[in-house]
Amino acid sequence: MSSAASEPIFADRLLNDWLASVGLGIEYSRAEANTLYFRDGSGREVPVLDHVCGFGSLIFGHNNPDIIEHAKSVLDEQIPVYVQLSRQSHANALATVLNAILRRETPSGDGDYAAIFANSGAEAVEICVKHAELERRARIVRLTDDVLRHVEEAREAVGAGRATVAETPYVQVGAARDDREKLEHLIAEIGRRNAELVAKGPVHLALENAFHGKLVATVQLTQNPHWRMPFIALSSSTRFLRADRPEEMKGAIEDLRESLLDILVADGAVTVVERDFPVIGAFFVEPVQGANGMRPLTEAAAREIRAVCDAVGCPLIVDEIHSGMGRTGAFLASSHMGLQGDYYTLAKSIGGGIAKNSVALFHQDRFRPEFEVLHSSTFAKDGFSAAIAMKVLEMLEADDGRAYRVAAERGERLMEMLSSVKADFPEVVDAVDGIGLMVALEFTDQTRATSDLIREKAGSGMLGYVVAGYILREHRIRVLPVGPAGNSVRFEPSVHLTDEDIARTESALRDVCAIIRDQDGDRLAPR
Repeated sequence: MSSAASEPIFADRLLNDWLASVGLGIEYSRAEANTLYFRDGSGREVPVLDHVCGFGSLIFGHNNPDIIEHAKSVLDEQIPVYVQLSRQSHANALATVLNAILRRETPSGDGDYAAIFANSGAEAVEICVKHAELERRARIVRLTDDVLRHVEEAREAVGAGRATVAETPYVQVGAARDDREKLEHLIAEIGRRNAELVAKGPVHLALENAFHGKLVATVQLTQNPHWRMPFIALSSSTRFLRADRPEEMKGAIEDLRESLLDILVADGAVTVVERDFPVIGAFFVEPVQGANGMRPLTEAAAREIRAVCDAVGCPLIVDEIHSGMGRTGAFLASSHMGLQGDYYTLAKSIGGGIAKNSVALFHQDRFRPEFEVLHSSTFAKDGFSAAIAMKVLEMLEADDGRAYRVAAERGERLMEMLSSVKADFPEVVDAVDGIGLMVALEFTDQTRATSDLIREKAGSGMLGYVVAGYILREHRIRVLPVGPAGNSVRFEPSVHLTDEDIARTESALRDVCAIIRDQDGDRLAPR
């Protein structure tokens, strides 16, 4: 048998080579709570404090014993896992609990949300894209049906001699012999123009620095051009708006406005009128932008986003995949800024760290029941992941929501520590942002650093990864940059974060900040 070193590599070759180059190429063998373990060259277990926690998927930590015990009991009961096209009461039971929580957490408190289950966060967002287009197309059908009805009314009025065709800037009809011919010429030209408009795809709205996934539709809602641009021809377009300039949002939708042409008979004349056409499919919003330094929306931005959606009639889709499930100290991060959504997406921690699960929730006033048949998934809504999700919700809600209070308190303590580091290293730390157990530390611009290594890594966007590699190697603490922002590190531990963990993390950060302050790049270099 060949040795591991000589075995062919069919998965993750490029990724693993890159991880090794920045000091992150470790394979972990065991995990519990906030701790990962790997084996060193002597076969001994080495513990690592994990601040990544599955990109925020582990609100109760790795292999939570209560969740594991529940999972084993579910499997021992031999429940049906995959029984498509049968009654599956577990889906409604889970949706019922989610509705009760949403009624408490949403500003209006007027839940009833229909649930469509999926397998991942990106798929949940993709489901929302599809449903929003179903909504938009229904509005278009109503508009075009109105136009067809008005066309017949105009034909009847002109044929009976009760109306004449007025000159219009939209279509020149002066050369026609009579009003009937003028009208048919007008109808044909309006039909042509309207057909071109109806054939166009939607334009979605999202915020700058958004991250909503990397599937065909969701990658167009994710602003990072490195991920989005190679696939831009595959899906609908997105207009990215600045969250810190809410006053500009209404102007942006005015730029996108288009009109369907309609015919109106009034006072004995057939005229052409413009009717607003639903160009915008939906507005996708993360209450806390995970790929933008964990920055929460302001209340002003939340109000303006809601006003924009109300003005154009499009659904507001609140993406709580990263920020929901208690991570910010509330079940929904959007509840902190009073943001009321029409759709919500949840994933990550709903799987309890052992199942793949997600859900898209649609307010009943907007939900189209036929969507339950139009969209399906082999592995969604399965009995096992639903049972795990019910246990996670039970744990979150237990003791009058104690888990939320713990997340808020531990997050506040973590933020205090990070702010203290920032205060002592103002030339190294630019910002500390976040809420609850979803926070980040951003370094100052080091592209003009005197250290060759620090300058080069900062210029290539790799400084955060090299810092993460150093902290892992020297302090046995696992951090990673925030999305594409290579000059930052994220902290998304579970509610089991201790004061000792925070103190260890502070020591590691002060060490690395001193290295950057002193421009001692050789110490950072991967070994």
